[in-house]
Amino acid sequence: MTAHDLAALNSATKYPSIPTYHRLDPRNGGLLEEPTRFIGDVLLTEKVDGTNGRIVLLPDGDYVIGSREELLHAKGDRVHNPALGIVDELKPLADRLRADDAQGRVTVFYLEVYGRKIGGAAKQYTGGSGVGHRLFDVAFLRPEDLDRSLEQISSWRDGGGQDFGDEPALRRIAASADIPLVPRLATVPGELLPAAVDDMATLLAERLPATRVALDDGAGGSPEGIVLRTPDRSVIAKARFQDYARTLKRRARR
Repeated sequence: MTAHDLAALNSATKYPSIPTYHRLDPRNGGLLEEPTRFIGDVLLTEKVDGTNGRIVLLPDGDYVIGSREELLHAKGDRVHNPALGIVDELKPLADRLRADDAQGRVTVFYLEVYGRKIGGAAKQYTGGSGVGHRLFDVAFLRPEDLDRSLEQISSWRDGGGQDFGDEPALRRIAASADIPLVPRLATVPGELLPAAVDDMATLLAERLPATRVALDDGAGGSPEGIVLRTPDRSVIAKARFQDYARTLKRRARR
């Protein structure tokens, strides 16, 4: 695989930013009373506070492991970057994955790696040295998706060109590969989701009073938030405890 091939693969498989459920005020970072509009059922899952990792599985069984921004490792120890412990945690999983996509596509597994010394919230998940991973998304690439310039790939990705799996596909792949998913909390009708910032803060507290992915009894247990998504993943948003706490605290000072 050439340097261009790797650069193209890296760009095409970067995970996009998820918008906040209530729009952020660009002036101060607070939340505005402008919620994301969902129609139909909405799946609520726990948002785990660690670092994003990805396993890019090629049709021939080769793979690379990456962080959110860069590729860190290629099968056979051709490249190895120990950054954030991502490779050490995900390599055993990558080694046992089998390419079985009937359409010959590249399969990208997006996982949250969390626990020991990973990010500022590490102690919320472990009181010792525990490290874990949870699958939160999967995407598919066709070979022709990579036959573009790096500028074209970046524009394609930023324009929503990546083909993400829906909820049934994600569950099927997780079960087949025996990969733990981020916790499913509930499925609710979109029209019943809170419109007001303070009501969404209440929903967070009710639906996720403590993390469901603690690695040991010494974990602090405070969760980061919830991801809301339609089953087909056409609409997705995140709601973080700290955003709502900060916004409501600022409003209380007025």
